[in-house]
Formats: sequence, structure tokens, C-alpha cells
Amino acid sequence: MVKAMEIDQITLPIDELPNKWYNIMPDLPEPLPPPKEPETGPSRMEFLARTMIKECLGQEMSSQSWVSMPEEIRELYIHMGRPRPLYRAKRLEKRLGLKKVRLYYKREDLSPTGSHKTNTAIAQAYYARKEGKTTLSTETGAGQWGTALSYAASLLELECVVFWVKSVYDWKSHRKTLMNLLGAKAYSSPSRETKFGRDVLAKNPNSPGSLGIAISEGLEYAETHDGAVYCLGSVLNHVMIQQSVIGLETIKQFDMIDEKPDLLIGCLGGGSNFGGIALPFVGEVLKGKRKCEFLAAQSMAAPNLVKGEYKYDFGDVAEHTPLLKMYTLGHKVEMTPIKADGLRYHAAGPIISLLRKHNIVKAVAYPTDEKSIFEAARMFLQTEGWLPAPESSYALRAGIDEAFKAEKAGLEKTICMNISGHGWLDLEAYKEKLKI
Repeated sequence: MVKAMEIDQITLPIDELPNKWYNIMPDLPEPLPPPKEPETGPSRMEFLARTMIKECLGQEMSSQSWVSMPEEIRELYIHMGRPRPLYRAKRLEKRLGLKKVRLYYKREDLSPTGSHKTNTAIAQAYYARKEGKTTLSTETGAGQWGTALSYAASLLELECVVFWVKSVYDWKSHRKTLMNLLGAKAYSSPSRETKFGRDVLAKNPNSPGSLGIAISEGLEYAETHDGAVYCLGSVLNHVMIQQSVIGLETIKQFDMIDEKPDLLIGCLGGGSNFGGIALPFVGEVLKGKRKCEFLAAQSMAAPNLVKGEYKYDFGDVAEHTPLLKMYTLGHKVEMTPIKADGLRYHAAGPIISLLRKHNIVKAVAYPTDEKSIFEAARMFLQTEGWLPAPESSYALRAGIDEAFKAEKAGLEKTICMNISGHGWLDLEAYKEKLKI
């Protein structure tokens, strides 16, 4: 008798793609602390109103649990491969010798640019074009967001300008080529394209840059160029809303196999990938509809949830933004460059920070040598066959560690990890870290 084939891929039909995004703000355990103006200087709120997309700023303050997804955005989501599959990591389970723990992972690396960032890039580009903008300006750390926004701008016939953290720009030449192929201009940040960038270079010509510096440059560019608007890839509430499509799909996929995750894990810098998969599940936990735990995997280069202080701080180094209540290391802190540079941001998003305050979200931070991170990625590649981005490999490391803890304690557990991006344009990092 032929054994029935075991399917490890859970695929959601296209007609099951969500047509609304989820907004957790009405369901939070306490109201989200509002942005504040600093005691001195010009109004930061007015600055954002001039430089950012009005529809996104409206979502930022929305009290509606569900935000309608325009049909054109939904069509573009389908065009770029949504819904995305959920996998059972059976081969990884076997390699690890797991008996009681089941491992799953969501495949956000399957977008055309290789990461979850396209979910919000498409939405922001759509709204920007609708408002008559011609140019999108932004920052990027690992390069995933910059590439995603370049892709979205190309599809919607917009220009794109990317300020890219210098320490990454210098070694990811292939990702720069991809941005250029998409028609975008990418500048090493700090750059000479903005006054703030020139000021940073005057003080430190060898500055490795940071997301906080690059954000300042992106905002200044939008302020000083006609038709330009600033797009942010993480941290703020509208990004979490637009990324919720990840978690909404994942809930349906677990329902399809009559399974429920006990633990959800994602890497976290500012929070877009972690929030995207986790917040729809968190909402159900807060409503008493399910039990689940949530773990953010971070680097000791920027352990904002682990070592940060919950207080008001600026989102960028130049202090263009309003003050936001976040777990922060300080907006001017110097952070060691790492290969998973998308995680090197001084603060966690306000929503994630509030959930951390209430101990709904927990966090772990790994050493800056990243040795255990890249070893986990290699094991995942050898067993599951996909090469994850360095950032995603933090989630894998945490998932493996939590699986071993549960096995040792004799506990049955279902763990789901979010693979937020692929590592094909990060091979130099793998070569260096694994000494290949």
C-alpha cells in the first residue's frame, strides 16, 4: 500500500486573501500614549504633515479595528505573490531531534524583492500617487525596505530616493544594483545630499551611519523637494496596520490544519515584521479568544526591548519627528554595525513597546558576533532548503532555543517563526561569518 503523501506546505487560496487590515489600537490594554511636541523648536507634528502621506497619518491615529484595503492594493498583493505559504519545518525538527515540539514558519521571503517590506511599500506608494506625489524618499538599513519601496515606486510609476546606512551600503553591492534596476537612486548615509548628512560627515567623516541618521535624511529630502513625500518602513502604527496581512493569513492557515501556535517569534528592530505576524494574534489574546505567547528576537547591538527605557524619545537623530513613547536606547546612541543591520535601531515601535510594558511581548537579545545566528541559518538551509536573511535568522535561532527548552521540560509546544526575508543578496555576510 502506498503511503499517503505528507504535505508540509499550508497554502491559502487567493480568494481568502484578507480585504481589510487589522488595527490593534482599539484593543490595547491601555490607550497608546500620543505623540508629543518637544519643549523647544518648531512643531514636529506640522513637519510630519508636510512630509508624510496624509492617508498614512490618518491611519496612525485610527480608532477603527479594521481598515479597508483598496482593491488596487489587494490586486497588487496578489500580483506579488500573496497569500504566502506557511510551512511545517519537519526536516528541521528531525535534525534537532524534536519529539514534542512542532515548528512552523511563515514564508515572507517569497516577495519579488525578497522580504515582507513590500506589504507596506505597495500601500504607501499607492496612497502617495493618489495624493499627487511624484517621488518617494526613505531610509533603509539592511536594504530590504529600500528595495521594496523601489519596487513599489516602479510599479506605480513614481521616482524613489533611498538613504542607505553606510556600513551596509559599502558591502551590499548587488542589492544596490537591484534598486538601480528598479529605477531608484540609492545614497550612502550619511550623505552629501542633505544638510544633516553633511553635518554628520563634518563631525565624523568615517561615520558608519545608522537608521536614525538615514531617517533624518529621508525626511529632510521630502521637505526640500517638490513632489516628494517621506515613507517609513517600520516603527509607526500605519506600518503595523499594513503589515497585519501577514498575521491575518497565518491565523487562517493554522485554522485550516486545526492547529494553534503556542509561541510566535519574529526578529525585531523597529517592529514591522514582528508586529505584522504577531499583532492579529495578540488582538485575539487580548479579547480572550486564544492563548499564545510572543517573543521578539534582537541583537545586543540594539536591544531596545531588553535594555531600553520606556520613555518619550525622537525617532531620528536630527530630531525631526515628534516624541514617541517607546522602549529606547536613546536616539543618539552609537550602535555597533552588524550583518543583520535591519535590527540596528534605537527604539521599538510604540505599539510593540506598550505590549512589552504589559509583558505580553517578551524579548531576547543575541551577541553581536552573530555566530549562533548564522549557524542557525545554515542548519535551516541544509534542512528546509531556503536561505533566510540574517535578520530572519534571529527568529530561527530563538525558535530553536525555545524548542530545546520545551523538549527538556517535556512540554508539547507549537512554535511559529516569521521568515521575513531571503538571504540571496547577503551571501558575503554568510561567507564571512561562517568562514566559507
